[in-house]
Amino acid sequence: MKSPETVFEGVRFNIERVWQGERPRDVMRHPGAAVILPLVDDDHVCLIKNYRIAVEQTLLELPAGTLEPNEPPEITAGRELEEETGYRADKIELLSAYYPSPGVMDEKMYMYLATGLTMHAPAREEGEEIENHVVTLEEAKAMIQDGRIADGKTIAGLLFYFQFRT
Repeated sequence: MKSPETVFEGVRFNIERVWQGERPRDVMRHPGAAVILPLVDDDHVCLIKNYRIAVEQTLLELPAGTLEPNEPPEITAGRELEEETGYRADKIELLSAYYPSPGVMDEKMYMYLATGLTMHAPAREEGEEIENHVVTLEEAKAMIQDGRIADGKTIAGLLFYFQFRT
């Protein structure tokens, strides 16, 4: 069996060539991410409008961010929630963990429910084009159905919440 080799070393992830028998495969090695479903109250969720350069669109999403080295995902969740939305949560609870695209990358996403929110100043990173967008849970459901929410982690998080928590 051949040893993996780094093909590309990036800022947030690397690409490694690995071998499945005689077949080479390129795999993205990603540190993982935390996704947060922030309940503003019993009927409202805070989504963000987030410009995504890869698809050249502003998408409606749940806030999320990449895990820092040796950072537990629940710490990432609290940090990213405050950085991206300005909200601080009294309680952050793990809902689910999943692999969004295991055919090409090893990224694991940790989905958290954030409740008991209080507003503070957001601390968005330079270059982030983010705006809060608070909607009712019913509106969020309709936005998934009609395609206004097209981000996979957001669809997965909201549908998980609707199916198993409400």
